[in-house]
Amino acid sequence: MRLHLIRHPKTVIAPGVCYGRHDCLADGVEEAALALRAVLPAGLSVWTSPLMRCRALAGQLHAHPVIDDRLAEMHFGDWEGRRWDDIPRAELDAWAADVAGYAPPGGESPRDLQRRALDFVASLDVPEAVIVTHAGVIRTLLAHWQGFPPERWTELNFAYGSCTVVEVPR
Repeated sequence: MRLHLIRHPKTVIAPGVCYGRHDCLADGVEEAALALRAVLPAGLSVWTSPLMRCRALAGQLHAHPVIDDRLAEMHFGDWEGRRWDDIPRAELDAWAADVAGYAPPGGESPRDLQRRALDFVASLDVPEAVIVTHAGVIRTLLAHWQGFPPERWTELNFAYGSCTVVEVPR
């Protein structure tokens, strides 16, 4: 199965804010859609995260994108909407010590995010699809498929509005 994994355009939120599930808008959606339509195969189904920054782009790429909660960004719990500098240092250190397994208070771990993203992909029954989602989702999926250990997950970075094409074995 071939997947076109698209990261949403740049968010309209103050720099330095933790915004995983925080539902914020994206800037440059129409321009990103125009660039993506030039490289995406025509007629593919589009799935999207329920968050506005993804839904706006998905709606520009397809008249009826399918919204799936499993494509939402990581839930940062009590950290959502807070400045990174205001998050207790001990909590950030705990996360750094267990990159995949630590869940912020009230949130989910990157490993939990990876499980639900892999569950989504396993549920697809199409030869090719467009997925509009977040860097965290794309990162954990590619880390799994490329066999990256958790300490290397942060090496995987994706530009806003970018498309990563991957062949997923069935």
